[in-house]
Amino acid sequence: MIPAEENLKQLLKDLERAQDALGYSYEKCRKIQMSDGLSYDEMESFEALTSRFARLSDIITQKVIRAFDILDLDDDGTVRDRINRAEKKGIIERADDFIDIRILRNEIAHEYKTEAIYSIFSKVLELTPILIKSMDSIMIYAKKYQEPNH
Repeated sequence: MIPAEENLKQLLKDLERAQDALGYSYEKCRKIQMSDGLSYDEMESFEALTSRFARLSDIITQKVIRAFDILDLDDDGTVRDRINRAEKKGIIERADDFIDIRILRNEIAHEYKTEAIYSIFSKVLELTPILIKSMDSIMIYAKKYQEPNH
């Protein structure tokens, strides 16, 4: 196995662990009613959710899609370029969703106002299923590099 394929293999393991953690937090947080305000425990759960959302989105957009581009001998380009190529290859379903996910990930990293945080929590709840669903097509695409004599 070449080093790029070894790297992909490790990234896919990291990806699965990150997906499991995000799925756990998502299931916990989607049952919480934000309209009543959040307790400290609920706030902590949502902060874990947003952190795990940002982590999984980073692994996908910054590492896994980039690894596929290296293996496919594609130019690196911008994040938007990588996302658009990933859609064309069938790695992700809709590039626009991943642009929204990337924008939200940046908001998570830079937002500190309490009123804006509730909006971020809502957006994370909305986009998490898309992020998790993308795992299926990522794993299917990865199989072409895991089979002998690909």
